[in-house]
Amino acid sequence: MDIIGIVNVTRDSFSDGGRFLAPEAALSHARQLVADGAALVDVGAESTHPDAENVPPEEEIARLTPVVRALHADGIRVSVDTYKPAVMRAVLQLGAAFINDVTALADPAAVAAVRDSAARVILMHSTTTGARAERRDVSAAAIVDRMVAFFERRVADLERAGIERGRLILDPGMGFFLGRDPAASLAALRGLDRIAALGLPVCVSTSRKSFIGAVLGTPVAPRSVEQRGAGTLATELWAVLHGVRYVRTHDVRALRDAATMWSAMTAGATWRPSEDRA
Repeated sequence: MDIIGIVNVTRDSFSDGGRFLAPEAALSHARQLVADGAALVDVGAESTHPDAENVPPEEEIARLTPVVRALHADGIRVSVDTYKPAVMRAVLQLGAAFINDVTALADPAAVAAVRDSAARVILMHSTTTGARAERRDVSAAAIVDRMVAFFERRVADLERAGIERGRLILDPGMGFFLGRDPAASLAALRGLDRIAALGLPVCVSTSRKSFIGAVLGTPVAPRSVEQRGAGTLATELWAVLHGVRYVRTHDVRALRDAATMWSAMTAGATWRPSEDRA
């Protein structure tokens, strides 16, 4: 399992908008995520929640450039969360190793932007009509069938377009990307085995999502974002136990600690106390 740490270089991300908009703050946060155990960091300069602002490509590139350039110089693997071809081209030139597209390269220009690079591509399934999550009513009963059909079709289309299958990573989407009803995200989690059975790595990002707030509270009065940590961790461990290769999260240390403890218990490892008893 590889942990992907989230870095939002935005004003309005639902979880931490504004905290890391300055390049220095974003870089400090990214480096701390790596120190906490992230295998790579996912940097995004435009939020995709339902009420997010639109960020022009040139501003998105301006926000991303100093962060991606510096992290790449540090030897840190960088994923960039974008659906815009111009942004993809710019960050690939800066050394981005992954492109994380919530529209699954729906724009033919996005396919062209990544085709001749060596970057891995995270393809996200969504029930929305564009790059924004939407508060839609979607049947939870059919969501996994929908995902499997979508990925089979999308992977085949991209292979025909010249993108090697081995570069692709599948993200089932979570929260409002699957609809207003938390049952859709829960069904997606229960169906992860079927996504993993498609034979490509799977990436899941449940971190602090709306459905966790709704389950821990109610859909009308959800648990606040700051109080979704334990619920997030439960979903992330479930994902790892059901074949997920990448987990994209805000709280890298919590997931790394939990995974380390789980591994120690299941492997029957013997814990030895530190010699330093100060």
